[in-house]
Amino acid sequence: MHDAIVVGGGPVGSHVARRLAEKGHKVMVLERKLRVGEKVCCTGIIGQECVNTFAIDDKVILRKVNSATLFAPSGFSLHLYRPEPQACVLDRPAFDISLAERAQHAGAEYNFSSRVIDITIQSDRAIVAVSCRGKESKITAKVVVIASGFAPGLNERLGLGTFKDFTAGVQAEVETAGLEEVEVYFGDMAPGFFAWLVPTTPSMARVGLLARQEAGFYLKKWLAHLAQQGKIKASAEAKLSYGGIPLKPPTRTYGERMIAVGDAAGQVKPTSGGGIYYGLLCAEIAADTLHQALADGDLSAGRLERYQREWRKKLGRELRIGYWARKLFEHLSDRQIDRIFELIKAGGIDEALLKAEDLSFDWHGRTILRLLKYQIVAKTMDVIKLPFKTSRIDR
Repeated sequence: MHDAIVVGGGPVGSHVARRLAEKGHKVMVLERKLRVGEKVCCTGIIGQECVNTFAIDDKVILRKVNSATLFAPSGFSLHLYRPEPQACVLDRPAFDISLAERAQHAGAEYNFSSRVIDITIQSDRAIVAVSCRGKESKITAKVVVIASGFAPGLNERLGLGTFKDFTAGVQAEVETAGLEEVEVYFGDMAPGFFAWLVPTTPSMARVGLLARQEAGFYLKKWLAHLAQQGKIKASAEAKLSYGGIPLKPPTRTYGERMIAVGDAAGQVKPTSGGGIYYGLLCAEIAADTLHQALADGDLSAGRLERYQREWRKKLGRELRIGYWARKLFEHLSDRQIDRIFELIKAGGIDEALLKAEDLSFDWHGRTILRLLKYQIVAKTMDVIKLPFKTSRIDR
């Protein structure tokens, strides 16, 4: 019997597997794809803090970013720049492979083309039913880690709660020329959300957007617009990659002999949809919790609840503020977004925020609350009637 089965061989699943294997546990990773890093739908931008915290290998970094331009619906722009790198654009397949190799070197076993059909929890074990290349089998472990990404159906079947809010992301790799910095666009190309143009190599970029509905339709339209502008080369044959993105965690991320981590637990920035850093942070917490629970022989839901308590202590406030900001932004009209851009520029607020030492690519809550302290911006926000309460967002 394995000590732990990790469902999903993405960055978060591989990190949990590695940390548990390093602590001496017998770990198996079940990955439904043919190989690690296959068909990844992710922009792959992480902050410098993430790079430093998890010792990300320079070999998997395509580009370091220290500037970005944000475009309002009217075309009015804000240019953000810092001398030192703030973020890195990853080679996502190479990044995933790197973390999987670390886990394998630590002793974790990987089974590919292994689709989890069902998970049964018994008093002394978890039984995972797997389909691999047309053959079904059952694997037992003391505990199961769900790191399979956003999969609402699986969470519900396992009693891990429901995702009450989520959106869709879609992205394409395109040819470009001369693009040197990240560009972010707000407006009707991605209603209620945003679109991005992220350079990877001198001749390539990732173009994508978030949308509640018809994400593919909006991206195809946006690609045509960018091509007409000359920002990218004509991309009628661009292959689109889709992914679901949770905007709010489910009520439970643990159960009897089971925990969820990463996108499967909604550990994602509601403002941007980025989940790599938060997922890795929670993978650390998951591994520490499971190591102690395995050592004590207690994998009950009551014991594993500590995992949820600890990760919420780390990220809960940030996720609440981010979700409040996300809902607020979705209720802004294009005219209001334009107005906020103009106020930020006219008041020198962008420069003031850039000079703030605690401005962070990864921790958006500080910037959101600081922005709202500017009276001229707060008054603009006040004219929006919201269908939710805002009284406790900063607690």
